[in-house]
Amino acid sequence: MNQKQNNQQQPKMPRFNMNWIYLIVIAALAIFYFTGEANGVQQPRSAQKEATYNEFKARVDSGYATRVVVNKDTKVIKMYVKPEYIRELFNRSSSEVGTEPYLLVEFNDSGSLENFLARMNDEGKLPEGYKYEHEEGTGFLGSMVSMLLPIFFFVAIWMFFIRRMGGGSGMGGGIFSVGKSRAKMYEKGGDLGITFKDVAGQAGAKQEIQEIVDFLKNPQKYTDLGGKIPKGALLVGPPGTGKTLLAKAVAGEAGVPFFSMSGSDFVEMFVGVGASRVRDLFAQAKAKSPCIIFIDEIDAVGRARSKNPAMGGNDERENTLNALLTEMDGFGTNSGIIILAATNRVDMLDSALLRAGRFDRQIYVDLPDLNERREVFMVHLKPLKLDPNVDVDFLARQTPGFSGADIANVCNEAALIAARHNSPTVAKQDFLDAVDRIIGGLEKKTKIMTEAEKRSIAIHEAGHATISWFTEFANPLVKVSIVPRGRALGAAWYLPEERVLQTKQAMLDEMCSLLGGRAAEELFIGTISTGAMNDLERTTKQAYGMVAFAGMSERLPNICYYNNTEYQFQRPYSETTAKIMDDEVLKMIGEQYERAKQILTEHAEGHAKLAQLLVEREVIFADDVEKIFGKRPWVSRSEELLEAQMRADAERMAEERERKLKEQAPSVDG
Repeated sequence: MNQKQNNQQQPKMPRFNMNWIYLIVIAALAIFYFTGEANGVQQPRSAQKEATYNEFKARVDSGYATRVVVNKDTKVIKMYVKPEYIRELFNRSSSEVGTEPYLLVEFNDSGSLENFLARMNDEGKLPEGYKYEHEEGTGFLGSMVSMLLPIFFFVAIWMFFIRRMGGGSGMGGGIFSVGKSRAKMYEKGGDLGITFKDVAGQAGAKQEIQEIVDFLKNPQKYTDLGGKIPKGALLVGPPGTGKTLLAKAVAGEAGVPFFSMSGSDFVEMFVGVGASRVRDLFAQAKAKSPCIIFIDEIDAVGRARSKNPAMGGNDERENTLNALLTEMDGFGTNSGIIILAATNRVDMLDSALLRAGRFDRQIYVDLPDLNERREVFMVHLKPLKLDPNVDVDFLARQTPGFSGADIANVCNEAALIAARHNSPTVAKQDFLDAVDRIIGGLEKKTKIMTEAEKRSIAIHEAGHATISWFTEFANPLVKVSIVPRGRALGAAWYLPEERVLQTKQAMLDEMCSLLGGRAAEELFIGTISTGAMNDLERTTKQAYGMVAFAGMSERLPNICYYNNTEYQFQRPYSETTAKIMDDEVLKMIGEQYERAKQILTEHAEGHAKLAQLLVEREVIFADDVEKIFGKRPWVSRSEELLEAQMRADAERMAEERERKLKEQAPSVDG
């Protein structure tokens, strides 16, 4: 109780606001302008003293003047005084009267003045001569302009800062529009030009999304049965799988107003702006209902709220999230408003945001499988000029694990490679080069390597190829290269099986294959190098995953220590368990390393031939490995499809050669 009273008695510190900085800058400029101070140094004004015309003539004749300025319009003379006569005329020092003190004289007869100045100038009593100025009196209008001009200047500066604070909303909005929603509204989603026909694959996700579109078009079909459309749908999946594209397709199909906004648009440095934008967004949506609100990357504003206030959670972000929760399903009603959102970090979202009544559905947009990749390729191949020999099924099999965005990138890279080679069409090899470019990086054929380094890389890569050839569940080999790509000095390409579940033996075979390069270095070179760093990193992560998460170790079976709590700084296991994990990982990796060395020892002769072939050709393929080791003991479905494709390509090439020979053969007339 005393602690609460002490907290209440403590003065509340004002929140920081950028308006303070803007006001300080403008006030400093105003002070500098009106006080005549610049850079902290006082600038004295030049003194003046009135004199008669006769006194003026006497002073000039005595050599007191440096120069004379005559204004015929105002009948005024300014005689600037030499420094040595300043104290005599002004009774002050030079520092007190300024840089150019002068006598101010009125005259009547311009003719006699001109004759006098001409004579004095001829006699050398005006070192800088004299000149005439034509200056009209400022009058009332000039005074008003001189007074209002600095005011207009500072108002312009103020409006500039206001526009910056308002996010460039213009003179009509300014600081009062900083809390307005920045959502882009499309009265007709069809203006985007995207429908479900443009979304290839993702049949399950499209089916669930189409129900929302169907409800907006024909709500009576559902309301007659007492059903209600979900208030919100959350699109979840890895990056590049088409979540935003699905939302655009919904906008194109539904034919209702569509509000699009990013989660980061709610976040602002000003206090209360995020919550204000949320309220304004839903106010606009209610006025346009039925409508759809789409929030992209919602994790920027919907991250789980901190349970420990001492951790310094962002109050502004949490206030914005609270406003969003209230608007989605609070005391008021938002009938006719459907909310779509997309994220690839659903595990970080607040549980209150994911409950039924807010986001009723979580639609998982997964990486495309083989058939879906074929459909995606069909969409992105339409604008390309393809060679007739390009097989879409073959391209789909060559890109396992690729997202829709990756496939679009493959098609674009293939077109660029074909253009670089001045080809009239995009051929099959261009697509294979594009896949290699995306997976491994750009070839660096100019990289200088010694013969010893080149042979070491060949032995390393041949070790991977040998182990993958003689382990049952290792991914089938496609090709091996020792040409440097990106940061890698060599690479091996595989065609992985698209399995839904991973068995323990399959994961161990993969670890053994990864360790094959390091084992080959130790066996056939006698020393090890840093070339296996990436292999060891992947092996270690996989081993810890098997032990800590998948429960695949002997001493810690059937236990999973995975915890996705955001603010969890304590491990969910003891130091003793951590030591057991380390021991199990070391044991697992050690067993697979010894297994890799055993396989390489058994096939040392074939490995040596493979390494020598790599040194000679730099790139070898699966059929080259088959010629050395014979047919692989275990043939997977992917390999069967690959072999069938290779046979089909060979038959097609043979038929093409026969057709060309027949066309070139001379015709014989009967």
